[in-house]
Amino acid sequence: MYNDAKLRRFTPYEELAGKSRRRIRSQFGNAGNAGGWFMDEEYNFPQVAKAANDIVRAGGRIGVGSHGQLNGLGYHWEMWSIAKGGMSPHDVLRCATIFGAEGIGLQKDVGSLEVGKMADLVVLDGNPLQDIRNTNTVRFVMKNGRLYDGNTLDEIYPTKRAMARVLGTPEKPNVRAGMDLP
Repeated sequence: MYNDAKLRRFTPYEELAGKSRRRIRSQFGNAGNAGGWFMDEEYNFPQVAKAANDIVRAGGRIGVGSHGQLNGLGYHWEMWSIAKGGMSPHDVLRCATIFGAEGIGLQKDVGSLEVGKMADLVVLDGNPLQDIRNTNTVRFVMKNGRLYDGNTLDEIYPTKRAMARVLGTPEKPNVRAGMDLP
């Protein structure tokens, strides 16, 4: 809407910008969503990602972190975001693994696969060096010598057992609009 020529011609900037550039739930009768929506240029992460890339290219270190926006995906989103600044997938993975371990002083124990280190790891179906978004194709997780299915977290090895049900999750989705799931 913001770039519509007629709207820009006949609508005061404050009104148009308030309704189209940045919109949050409390505006205009709860339109939008809880997080809001914004014009691309209103996001600052591309500039932050470029600065992160510049730091790594100059020999510096950055770490990847997640803020709990959505468990299981937040860390992936952070990796994908820093890649948008031009960072190579290889460097993104270094930031997410060994650089982070160095940042918290645990590089002797975690952050890379080496003899004597903890061998927790993930097995992916896609190659993140070809497309960084393949970090989210988790097939298996190895933690403390146990192998888990990446989709269900059922233990596969050394003992085969299903993961306990997560409290509060429905056995069957609550489907509306006349749709019925088997």
